[in-house]
Amino acid sequence: MAEVVVNPKEEEVVLAEEKGHVRIMTLNQPRRLNVITFDVVALLAKFLEKWEKDDHAKLILIKASGRAFSAGGDLKMFYDGRNSKDSNLEVVYRMYWLCHHIHTYKKPQVALVHGICMGGGASLMVPMKFSVVTEKTVFATPEASIGFHTDCGFSFILSRLPGHLGEFLGLTGGRLNGAELIATGLATHFVPSEKLQELENRLMSLNNGEEEAVRSAIEEFSVKTQIDDNISILAKKSTIDQCFSRDTVEEILSSLEDEGKKEGNGWIGPILKGLRRSSPTALKITLQSIREGRKQSVGDCLKKEFRITINILRSLISHDVYEGIRAVMIDKDNAPKWEPERFEDVDAGRIEKVWQPFEEELELNIPPPGDEFRWKGKYEDSPYA
Repeated sequence: MAEVVVNPKEEEVVLAEEKGHVRIMTLNQPRRLNVITFDVVALLAKFLEKWEKDDHAKLILIKASGRAFSAGGDLKMFYDGRNSKDSNLEVVYRMYWLCHHIHTYKKPQVALVHGICMGGGASLMVPMKFSVVTEKTVFATPEASIGFHTDCGFSFILSRLPGHLGEFLGLTGGRLNGAELIATGLATHFVPSEKLQELENRLMSLNNGEEEAVRSAIEEFSVKTQIDDNISILAKKSTIDQCFSRDTVEEILSSLEDEGKKEGNGWIGPILKGLRRSSPTALKITLQSIREGRKQSVGDCLKKEFRITINILRSLISHDVYEGIRAVMIDKDNAPKWEPERFEDVDAGRIEKVWQPFEEELELNIPPPGDEFRWKGKYEDSPYA
């Protein structure tokens, strides 16, 4: 069996503390906006497994150092591996396997989220039993804009939002603030940032994981929020539902164009511009994946997303993800050259190729029900190891 080796130079990328019956994980790469690297994934999985099996551990907290919770996956890591076959397969497998265990964790978890919380970083917030946000929290799933797709379980999460808000967020990468996260159900409590440390101290003083006790402690510091209808995208929900309920990306764009001509709909212009700048291939993959997610379990969504991710990283049908990362992070010219560039040139048959199932033993191994299988199916037990 292969052993998980964490780079000793980066072993502090996640800090772990054990205080009484409370366990705390702190994402600790503030200068890198707490991006999710291989070592971060390996350490999070290690601690969560250890503490779920530890009868003395009753409550799990996750927080972050610096001004961001997590900006998501380490895009440079993926870009650097573009010319090596499956160089990032292990971290992808481990991350999706970790996501399943976060969704199904046996003990109460509280995410204390401030600042940026995007992409894969949001997978460490939304599935938690309690997710606390502040006025500084900014959420987004912007993957399609760089030629990727909505992953880490978000085809499951976004598909369950009211109406067609999930399609809107997945395709546009639209941002939500703390109050909007509460309104959509993507977070459970809003606590002013100046009270966040007091809340953490209060939770540690509980020294237990009784759900109602945890909820009551959070509610001592939480405040009610109200979205500003003058600026919140949620106030445009009827138009969003009308446009993003269309069957295809092309029809969504056409509907937005029609609505954008109406008085008072100037907010649509920037959205259309952003969609037209995004990868046509990635937008079509994202839309189909979210639509499928409505009828899939979280495990099925993760298995599907694993397959799509690996095929995208293998450049099975295009190099868009690497071109998107190049344009945003490497050369920073913000001028990606998509393959193909036009929506009408994206062949539906080619899109279906990224859904093609692998041989059974090469699929993401989601453990079957039952505590005896709970932590089976790890990467090191797979044929990939």
